[in-house]
Amino acid sequence: MMEKTLLHIAIIGSGGGAFAAAIRAAEEGARVTMIEAGTIGGTCVNVGCVPSKITLRAAELHHRGAHHPFDGIPRDAGPVDRSALLAQLRGRVEELRQSKYEGILADQPAITFLAGWARFEDARTLAVDEPSGAVQRLEPDRILVATGASPAVPAIDGLAGTPYWTSTEALFTDEVPEHLVVLGGSFVALEIAQAYRRLGSDVTILARSTLLSRDDPDVGTALRAALEDEGIRVLTHTTPQRVDHDGTGFRLTLDGETLTAERLLVATGRRPNTQALNIDAAGIDTTGDGAIKVDRHLRTSVPGIFAVGDCTTMPQLVYVAAAAGTRAAINMTGGDAELDLSVVPAVVFTDPQVATVGLTESQAEGQGISSDARRIDLDNVPRALANFDTRGFIKLVAEARTGRLIGAQIVAHNGGEIIQTAALAIRNRMTVADLASELFPYLTLAEGLKLCAQTFSRDVARLSCCAG
Repeated sequence: MMEKTLLHIAIIGSGGGAFAAAIRAAEEGARVTMIEAGTIGGTCVNVGCVPSKITLRAAELHHRGAHHPFDGIPRDAGPVDRSALLAQLRGRVEELRQSKYEGILADQPAITFLAGWARFEDARTLAVDEPSGAVQRLEPDRILVATGASPAVPAIDGLAGTPYWTSTEALFTDEVPEHLVVLGGSFVALEIAQAYRRLGSDVTILARSTLLSRDDPDVGTALRAALEDEGIRVLTHTTPQRVDHDGTGFRLTLDGETLTAERLLVATGRRPNTQALNIDAAGIDTTGDGAIKVDRHLRTSVPGIFAVGDCTTMPQLVYVAAAAGTRAAINMTGGDAELDLSVVPAVVFTDPQVATVGLTESQAEGQGISSDARRIDLDNVPRALANFDTRGFIKLVAEARTGRLIGAQIVAHNGGEIIQTAALAIRNRMTVADLASELFPYLTLAEGLKLCAQTFSRDVARLSCCAG
């Protein structure tokens, strides 16, 4: 009797999407080869989500020590020992990489790890350039591309020859510069800018457009006010004409002004890591910036080749990548799974946080949906008043005809902790009337969702604290 040959899947990359796919494919009985040229674990654990959130939390605690709102409590914050903080950060990153990635490989005999650079020779063949100089060729039954993305660098005169930081250098340095200039107006730029301000740097943000320009305009306006209140200088609709470095510091030439700074952070977006894959040899369709086009089944334009994560046209969110990896594995092993991206909550981990899900008013209009929106500022939310922190707002967007909730935008301290409630309401097609009649625990920020829903039919300013 002939031995059954296991389905062989090659996965290029080792981040969240790659690991989710590898684990599920192994569970489905496949043999998996994971190919990685760099550090195992991808962006999130190594240079993204984990180190950034550690830095943000530490910076928040340092800031609160001197700027909390409570009378009778001393307001002081000692100097920052950046080296000690960095050592603790590195320790936690290494711990999570070992437990969540390296340890999993050790426990999965069906997954083989191969170090090297993978490239397509054709739609069925991968060549892997190993560190030793050897080239190994694979002809797997299925191929999954999960190579992630890297910081994009804008074409500004002089910039390329300077020692600018990307987010990686900013998160893994032991210095706190006297003045940091940040290029960018999206989440990476804003999170790191605020962290450095709270650690002791003077910070200037240069945004090509507005802050968080893809979101509801109210979001960027509210966040800008909060950042400026902390002493961050924000210049919108501003791009340097030239960047120079004299060996000790940066000089940025603007329209009518010159800025000097010890350090420059470039955080102007990320581009897919597909340039070295030779994907043209496989015939895979991509967008102009190199993102791999995929359908709801995570299939590329070439049969047998799938793709997930930041190297694709999907949202660049690690939990989207992981969900996509699982579904891709199901499909690569004979199943039929779709990734539904109709409800995708997102959080910007500034303080106050920005949390969004569903459609904005303008997006609804662009889809031909007549909408109705209500907003309450946090001075109408009892928990925010009790916290003495009323920065921000909650906005709900409903379909005008039915009252069905279709979007939510939140700017609030720890706003990310309540956005999933709105996401579940949208997923379950609840109306704002449904949301307004739900029981919410008193003195939670989540109660603000109920209060905002009630504004569609009443004036919440005239209700008692626990009005139902």
